[in-house]
Amino acid sequence: MSTVCTHLDSVVVTELPSDIPGCEDCLASGGSWVHLRMCQACGRIGCCDSSPNRHATAHARDTGHPIVRSAEPGEDWSWCYVDEVAFVLSP
Repeated sequence: MSTVCTHLDSVVVTELPSDIPGCEDCLASGGSWVHLRMCQACGRIGCCDSSPNRHATAHARDTGHPIVRSAEPGEDWSWCYVDEVAFVLSP
């Protein structure tokens, strides 16, 4: 485990969409979620690991996109799956 994220060059999307109806995969399948995460490589909204289907982690594993940020109101932290480190991107 690293103390810094070595994948910051993969960050493309930093701003959350203005309207987030929910986890894209859960909405398509009729599933439920606990918290939402946004992929910072492509902007896909997925559910957290506390959710039944863990779509954000599945997306990272399937695509190789390493970083998500919380899509929860009032939260601005990001997580790198590869380096297993949480951080806040400066504006």
